[in-house]
Amino acid sequence: MAAILESGAMVDLPRCYALVPCAGIGSRAGTGAPKQYALLAGRAVVAHTLATLDAVQRLSATLVVLAPDDALFEAFVPGFAGPRAWVAHCGGATRAASVGNGLAVLREHGAREGDWVLVHDAARCLLRPSWVDRLIDACRCDEVGGLLALPVADTLKAAQGERVMATLDRGGKWLAQTPQMFRLGLLQRALAQAGAAVTDESSAVEALGLAPRLVPGEMENLKLTWPADFALAARLLETR
Repeated sequence: MAAILESGAMVDLPRCYALVPCAGIGSRAGTGAPKQYALLAGRAVVAHTLATLDAVQRLSATLVVLAPDDALFEAFVPGFAGPRAWVAHCGGATRAASVGNGLAVLREHGAREGDWVLVHDAARCLLRPSWVDRLIDACRCDEVGGLLALPVADTLKAAQGERVMATLDRGGKWLAQTPQMFRLGLLQRALAQAGAAVTDESSAVEALGLAPRLVPGEMENLKLTWPADFALAARLLETR
């Protein structure tokens, strides 16, 4: 942990670590291979993601969680190395399992109970360092932690098949993004109790009766899921 001098005594400060689950196959993307290795602007999707996280100086390290049999990462992200760049082939069958396994690896690297972990989707490759700093600034003194998110602006419809069944009230509804920032110990307990069905870290923490902080994100921080998302991301990268 980092330390500062306070009232004549050294006080440990929580460190921040990024954790990137990168063990999925992204079958909806239609890329024919794991979507994190699809090429955008000459680089793999996950390479863009990791370059951004590396530029956030307040992150002590970034851990990438790969599938046990992943043989592609080193070829697509050859420059990912050094004291702040860690890789673990410990991915599980679900996102929750991959993140949980990654948290255990962070402990092996010296991360402590009260350190912050920022879990970020490998496929949100348009992330900017300033957005990560915004999240850290908003959550580092929070008792629970929080996540980047966007208030819902569009009209929401509930559907059955291809037919509208109802219009839903969009008031108070947000679209969850990543990173999602929680203390290591809290997140481990939350994931252990929530089980494999949770689709993000916030929902696991919510199941403990806690209320994570919503930190305004950016529309550009989209998760590449469908084929059209890749074309949009390519255009956005060209304008940067």
